[in-house]
Amino acid sequence: MEYDSDIMEGILIDSRNMEPNSCDTFVALPPSTVGNRIIFGKNSDRPFDEVQEIIYFPAATHSLEKKLECTYIEIEQVAETYAVVLSRPSWLWGAEMGANEHGVCIGNEAVWGREEVCEEEALLGMDLVRLGLERADTAEKALNIIVDLLEKYGQGGNCSENMVFSYHNSFLIADRHEAWILETAGQYWAAEKVEEGVRNISNQLCITTKIDREHPKMREYAKSKGWWDGEKEFNFAAVYAYPNSSGIITLSERYCEGNKLLNKHKGNITFETMMEILRDKESGINMKGAFQTTGSMVSILPSDPSLPCIHFFTGTPHPERSVFKPFIFAPNLTHLLETISPTFGLEDPVKKHPRFQSKCDRRHPLYQRHDQAIEIMNADEEKGRKMLEEMRILEKEILKEMELVLQNKCLDENRTIDLFSQCVKNEMKIYGPIIGSP
Repeated sequence: MEYDSDIMEGILIDSRNMEPNSCDTFVALPPSTVGNRIIFGKNSDRPFDEVQEIIYFPAATHSLEKKLECTYIEIEQVAETYAVVLSRPSWLWGAEMGANEHGVCIGNEAVWGREEVCEEEALLGMDLVRLGLERADTAEKALNIIVDLLEKYGQGGNCSENMVFSYHNSFLIADRHEAWILETAGQYWAAEKVEEGVRNISNQLCITTKIDREHPKMREYAKSKGWWDGEKEFNFAAVYAYPNSSGIITLSERYCEGNKLLNKHKGNITFETMMEILRDKESGINMKGAFQTTGSMVSILPSDPSLPCIHFFTGTPHPERSVFKPFIFAPNLTHLLETISPTFGLEDPVKKHPRFQSKCDRRHPLYQRHDQAIEIMNADEEKGRKMLEEMRILEKEILKEMELVLQNKCLDENRTIDLFSQCVKNEMKIYGPIIGSP
């Protein structure tokens, strides 16, 4: 199915004249958290009508003779890839955020700076998220993989199917034991290990003078451009960021508000705390407007290897009107049918040249039901209130069950296999039958 071409006229909006907005990612490490766990969270803020799907790919072996097709380009494949669960805009190959079977989590952010964004098609930052998850069993290995791919293939290409939207990327990468921030400017990059406490990233460079790893020519390049005199202490954000503008100041305010919310709960942060931060409207973290929060993720990464990592996804926009549903890696997992979008093969507007000349209806079953529920909530206050109450009750039951799992009480293997899908089905029951169905 494709939308009418008349509706699509002028769909490629040029975002260069818009205020840049997109995403917030958070991490909290012990002793800031309860229960000796690392808590990871992200809101994916994207164009308001973009569908985000939750999709699982099992571990696999590959022929090295066959190339890997990413969103725009092909790259060399590796012999083995790990199982991953991804929250991704359904038109592309990569992911906004996700996790792998080894407890590695990655989220990325759009960032802009003095280094010009490449308009040529290369690897998207979202492709790099998925590649890091598929190929690394620790956070630092994921960092290594991302920077190696960045060096070999570069980053670039349009990051939206309905507007001209290109950017560099920053990444927050975590596992059971540590977290890293990786920020890029073209091929150049800096990385900071998060030693303890809480950190967040938004749409601005935030690595300053604590640089634990870096591109070997990063400082030399900045000096050649006249951005750094070679004598002052090197500050990555100060050297590579844009000169101040109203848009960047707005982003800075959101970054600061996120940091305040983390620090407000420091020492007592749980996965429920992280969910409430992602739902916070006043700070702008739960975003509305032309860009809105189209998907949310919270992960619990216990330091105890005998306990499972648990990854919660909404798969729908409006986190305050969505249910966080848990996913746990286990043998014999099946596809997550209710959150997988339809595919269009070679007829997909992303595959055709020139690209993005029409737009497909990419809504998966959960998204369709959620759309219907939002209409009810907006039209009928009483029905909407009751629906939200049922959603919160469902979510509280889920969170209570997951906390028992984290306290080393067993979760039945059959329950694990269908855990996410069953929670999705329970959420859809609250939304009721599709309007117009028998």
